[in-house]
Amino acid sequence: MNTTFQRLVNHFGGQLHTAKALNVNQGAVSNWVRGKHGMSPAVALRVEKLTDGKFTRWQLCPSVFGQQPAKEAANQ
Repeated sequence: MNTTFQRLVNHFGGQLHTAKALNVNQGAVSNWVRGKHGMSPAVALRVEKLTDGKFTRWQLCPSVFGQQPAKEAANQ
């Protein structure tokens, strides 16, 4: 299964690299990939900034940010 979180890990080159880039522990990354826990809003914002919007806060933390506004989605 290629979830958003797995694609994020692939983007950074592995779980350990992802954890280092986002200043979290590798266990947190593993939990995201396995669907055990969601990502915090603060980390989702960090990801969006570090990836220049390739991964958005709406994709990573929809329980807080909801769906991406149509206007912003059209600009990507």
